[in-house]
Amino acid sequence: MTSVSSSPRPLAQCAVVVSPKDNVAVVKAGLQAGDVVAMPDGRSLAIRGEVTPGHRFATRDIPAGAFVLQYGQPIGTSKGCVAGDPISFTTMSNEVPVVRDLPADLGNLPPQYVPAERRATFRGFLRDDGRVGTRNFVLIVPTSMCSSHEAAQIATIAEYTLYSRERFPNVDGVVALPHNKGCGCSDGSNLDVMLRTLANYADHPNVAGVLFMDLGCEKTNLTLVERYLKQRGGLSTDKPVHWIGVQECGGTQGAIQKGLQLVAEMLPLADRSERSEQPASHLSLGVKCGGSDGFSGLSANPALGHAADLLVQHGGTVMITEVPEFCGAEHLFAARAKDLATAKEVFAYVDWYKEYAGKFGTKLDHNPSPGNIKGGLLNITIKSLGAMAKAGTTRVEGCTPYAVPPKTRGLVLMQGPGYDQESTPGLVGAGANVVVFTTGRGTTIGNAIAPVLKLTSNTPIFERMQNDLDLNAGTVIDGTESIEQVGRRVFEHVLRTASGEVLAKAEVQKHREFQVWAEQAVSL
Repeated sequence: MTSVSSSPRPLAQCAVVVSPKDNVAVVKAGLQAGDVVAMPDGRSLAIRGEVTPGHRFATRDIPAGAFVLQYGQPIGTSKGCVAGDPISFTTMSNEVPVVRDLPADLGNLPPQYVPAERRATFRGFLRDDGRVGTRNFVLIVPTSMCSSHEAAQIATIAEYTLYSRERFPNVDGVVALPHNKGCGCSDGSNLDVMLRTLANYADHPNVAGVLFMDLGCEKTNLTLVERYLKQRGGLSTDKPVHWIGVQECGGTQGAIQKGLQLVAEMLPLADRSERSEQPASHLSLGVKCGGSDGFSGLSANPALGHAADLLVQHGGTVMITEVPEFCGAEHLFAARAKDLATAKEVFAYVDWYKEYAGKFGTKLDHNPSPGNIKGGLLNITIKSLGAMAKAGTTRVEGCTPYAVPPKTRGLVLMQGPGYDQESTPGLVGAGANVVVFTTGRGTTIGNAIAPVLKLTSNTPIFERMQNDLDLNAGTVIDGTESIEQVGRRVFEHVLRTASGEVLAKAEVQKHREFQVWAEQAVSL
């Protein structure tokens, strides 16, 4: 029998209760069986088993069949817990109520915008269509997997032999989009998604010049891509665009040499663009999470949410994706919609994804990874409630398909998977010119053309991976900063990054991940 500790530790010192409605507390540094926690109501609560960081213990008895509550919301159903019990698969099942009721007169007030003359600014690249880039790249776009090797070679060689910051101070580099799509793909959604994603990267305000290339015999060849671009009205900005084929150039080496020649011509043209002072309303912020833990929803995600609220108040756009991670909490996001039609659209996006996942024998409640579970995210509902905090508190203005720029500013939901390598590129394809990515375990992903800032949920991982992680929200857990203080710090760092004053650590480490989400033949 475990003996009870004689020196109780105050609850605030060892755990976090997110909402006054909660009947669990999230442990900061780990508790052992027999440890005693001094509760705010005067009770001395004995812990009845080991609780590792990010996991929970019951703060009061939770009878079998009653809901376990965190964030003031059900995260599971008790199998019969007494105060002090660790919350685990042994003491809690994953059943939560399904809430889909919406009032007919649903409506939420617009954000309280900062007057235009007082809005924050950043130094960006103003394009001739009025959009503003935070970076200035020359981009190599392979139309299929069949020319991805040559595209990557051109970009790599160009950065070592043709490009330098000293020679082209206004250019941020030469990058490629190697991917595994195209060629013998099916018609329909697969093809459409690939074409629009590649086209939107070429058209992105962070891109100053484009080289499209194909092998020459694949289905998604230059002819198809050029026809697609013409059907959508071409690119929005007047930038140099070139086209080459590997077979036409005589093979790999000929294509690389021709590509390098064209890059050499584009670099001086790209360098003519210069940064100028622009309002923060031109920022489009993608918010993402990956390698999450039990602290992500307590520190990094709500801090990013506060930064997102600030950007919306300054007239900017915020896009959240990872629709699988809305499962079990989508009613809260829908309730924030500007009107009933938008709320129904939120539900439709979640239901579409459930149908999509079901076609492959997958359920959304399988989403948490082993790392998520080890860090305290026992089920999709816990993960979703914490993940949605990235979107702040302002109303939801609308939804947009994967890699499609939204039609409105403010807070928008983009359809997309939870898989980082595909959802992050989707946000940038939808126009994000900065991404903030929260992580509790230490994710290192970047993007080919947009800075991806990492915001950590806990101090130990930030200290361990300082070469990859930009900002620390673990100070919220440590008790040295508030969520609002960290959120303000994130907002200001986004402005500095957008201005090119600082690089994201992913940029320094040359993380330029890119992949296209294959939606298969399912459509909204």
